[in-house]
Amino acid sequence: MSPVQVVIFVLTRIFLLFFRLIKIIVTPIQKPLGYLFGDYFEELDRKHGFKEEWYIIPYFLKGVFCYILSVRRHRFQNWYLFIKQVQQNGDHPAISYARPLAEKGEFQLETYTYSETYDIVLRLSHILHSNYNVQAGDYVAIDCTNKPLFVFLWLSMWNIGAIPAFLNYNTKGTPLVHSLKISNITQVFIDPDASKPISESEEEIKNALPNIKLNYFEEQDLMRQLLNPQSPEFLQEDDVRTPLSLTDFQPSMLIYTSGTTGLPKSAIMSWRKSSVGCQMFGHVLHMNNESTVFTAMPLFHSTAALLGACAILSKGGCIALSHKFSASTFWKQVYLTEATHIQYVGEVCRYLLHTPVSKYERMHKVKVAYGNGLRPDIWQDFRKRFNIEVIGEFYAATEAPFATTTFQRGKFGVGACRNYGTIIQWFLSFQQTLVRMDPNDDSVIYRNSKGLCEVAPVGEPGEMLMKIFFPRKPETSFQGYLGNSKETKSKVLRNVFKHGDAWYRCGDLLKADKYGLWYFLDRMGDTFRWKSENVSTTEVEDQLTATNKEQYAQVVVVGIKVPKYEGRAGFAVIKLVDNSIDIATKIRLLNDSLSRLSLPSYAMPLFVKFVNEIKMTDNHKVLKKLYREQKLPKGLDGNDTIFWLKNYKRYEVLTTEDWEAIDAQTIKL
Repeated sequence: MSPVQVVIFVLTRIFLLFFRLIKIIVTPIQKPLGYLFGDYFEELDRKHGFKEEWYIIPYFLKGVFCYILSVRRHRFQNWYLFIKQVQQNGDHPAISYARPLAEKGEFQLETYTYSETYDIVLRLSHILHSNYNVQAGDYVAIDCTNKPLFVFLWLSMWNIGAIPAFLNYNTKGTPLVHSLKISNITQVFIDPDASKPISESEEEIKNALPNIKLNYFEEQDLMRQLLNPQSPEFLQEDDVRTPLSLTDFQPSMLIYTSGTTGLPKSAIMSWRKSSVGCQMFGHVLHMNNESTVFTAMPLFHSTAALLGACAILSKGGCIALSHKFSASTFWKQVYLTEATHIQYVGEVCRYLLHTPVSKYERMHKVKVAYGNGLRPDIWQDFRKRFNIEVIGEFYAATEAPFATTTFQRGKFGVGACRNYGTIIQWFLSFQQTLVRMDPNDDSVIYRNSKGLCEVAPVGEPGEMLMKIFFPRKPETSFQGYLGNSKETKSKVLRNVFKHGDAWYRCGDLLKADKYGLWYFLDRMGDTFRWKSENVSTTEVEDQLTATNKEQYAQVVVVGIKVPKYEGRAGFAVIKLVDNSIDIATKIRLLNDSLSRLSLPSYAMPLFVKFVNEIKMTDNHKVLKKLYREQKLPKGLDGNDTIFWLKNYKRYEVLTTEDWEAIDAQTIKL
């Protein structure tokens, strides 16, 4: 070991011994102290998070040390973590799958242990390497729905040394061709359940990328081969899989952004992020080899792939897959797979709250529900109805170098996406920060007279930044997007707190409270400006929803352009629980909500539309870009019924005459 590594080793051992010594001293007197000073300790723990710190810090120190050794030994890839779990937990389930049957709402449970998964992966590796000539270093696309085959293909690529790229199986045409082109894909392996969009785009793909190979699998025949013990196997040589030239910040996989704005971008997931990063994340969420993480989120996104599969498999637990999200059968699948953890994204929790009561919704073994996008207005309702002990709300972006987490119990910290103890918060202050925004435009970061940024005060919105530790080599912290240097550079902010430093821009607004907890506020693109004031779409959505939870199934708020007016006017899109109600009743509902809103006039939704369905991305995030392009007064086809806040006093149907008066500015907005 180098002198630096020796120092790190010694310091790590000292810290670990210190924590063990404290534990030996504290454990025997913990209960008596609890009886005597229970309330005081609870208040102290609420403010400083000592319990979680005792759980996290020793593991973190040990994990960092082990990871440094793995980099030194050139064994930092996830494949070696998987091998370790095969050796230690061979008989434990690794993959569980509720395969849908022909009869609606019925499932057949498939389970594969770590040893079985390893054997299957070696057999599939032989097929890919020998029959399809997949080589180490190739970029190979996986076009597959949620099922064990996805994970088998993924692990086989890692065994061979190829880099898998996870295609969104709904993508077709120009976005699909673009995704393949920017990632230098040599061939695509296609699940029959995902084949329609890509088969419809074959001609376009061949014209643009004549050398790419499209391989359509027949799943049943393939699985028969993979489950046959007589099938040949292939285990790649270590020095081919992990050449000396490979670094831990190079791609382990590519995951495409959801494409809510423009064409997809191929975000690089480094080995560091997918291995040690996911291990740490799994530990913070209390995963172990007895845990099962159930996900109905698509594996082609980072929530399910990294924070689901990579996190739990690195801990020796089981990843339980749903073919796709279904609110009506969600809890049945959770029950069948015996999940201890479930994932959510976006509005999934709200969908579940709006389903009829199911006998399975409290029969499960779930202790932790984790994800991002759980709104404070339904946080406790979700926990109470479904008997969930812990909410693990996190903040992350596909391409971001780090994530923030909370492990929230009880009432304290509802709505937060970052909540740690005092020591960890101090440590993270060197890695993550919120910076002040321009008071006149909160899409622009404020710079003082020295040209530098400032930390956002408590309670004030700020953009989240993450530290790039080597500014001259930003790719060591933030790898960005393959084949898109312009977008990669746009996410790096320089000269932030001192000249020469560099930080990754998250592009989202958060705020901190007096306890050091962080709360997500808005995507920066989601805030809009009206009447020279900044409006938070999340704040308006939350207030409007709270005025009528019984009738409003979902509310989306955006800013839309109005001719001859600066900025954007508030536009609310509402999905009702009962879509059959008439226009008069809708007007009554809106005006009843209006009487309960405590928003300033500039934040009031000037226009409202009721819809039968809120349009979402494949990762269950609201497709707000679509609603920002709403055409007034009656939509592109002239059939929309839009309501407007006339004179800021009462909602009425927006007529052609009203719109002409607004356009002529005889009616002022």
